[in-house]
Amino acid sequence: MRKRITLAVVAIVVTASPSLLAQPPSAEELLARAIAYHDPDDRWRHGAWRLTLAETRPDGPVRRTVVIIDHPAGRFDYSARDGGNHIEGSLTDGGCSFRLNGSSSFSQEEREQHRLTCERLERMRNYYTYLWGLPMKLEDPGTLLDPTVGNQTFAGSPVIVLRVTYEEPVGGDTWYFYLDPSSYGLVGYRFYHDESANDGEYILLDQEVETEGLRIPRVRAWYTNDDQRYLGTDTLESLARLDD
Repeated sequence: MRKRITLAVVAIVVTASPSLLAQPPSAEELLARAIAYHDPDDRWRHGAWRLTLAETRPDGPVRRTVVIIDHPAGRFDYSARDGGNHIEGSLTDGGCSFRLNGSSSFSQEEREQHRLTCERLERMRNYYTYLWGLPMKLEDPGTLLDPTVGNQTFAGSPVIVLRVTYEEPVGGDTWYFYLDPSSYGLVGYRFYHDESANDGEYILLDQEVETEGLRIPRVRAWYTNDDQRYLGTDTLESLARLDD
């Protein structure tokens, strides 16, 4: 009888061992799954893309913005109609240039009023390429992916949580990225300048624009962390690849 029991226990252990030994996916594996959902063919960082956006803010007009992110050429172009003015900027490794209402000639006062500087254009490039390039941008050098994976509720739905910080001088904020547990697609994210102060903002994502297998969230609604105050919505009206 003892021999039979021993053999039965061994059989149970052998049968169950694959599931018992299976480990939940690591943070790196989950990030890879998220990228595989949004950019399975690795097109984002190897292409030139034109994004047409409608950016709304409370009690303000809709700002129409077109950005071109040309990764192979290292070029960023920006065009926006804001406050009755048409502002265009282009940034390359060789410097930057601007046009105001169709003219490349403008006064120093106009330059200051509309903040037509290379430094501001660099910040805008970083802003657009980061936010619209997620989650692919989480593979960039200097990104520190926390190995601890969380499970929470975000916007009323269960999500997988990835925590990201950055090496200096890449950045000093703390980010949380929320993944759909079925598809691993991004459903939102949150950042803090100082997490203990509950500052920063969170972003709800909705819908998708798909081009050549690349899936980019279409709607981004912004809120403050501390009081859930609505800040605005950015809508991707179209996405086109320019270097086909």
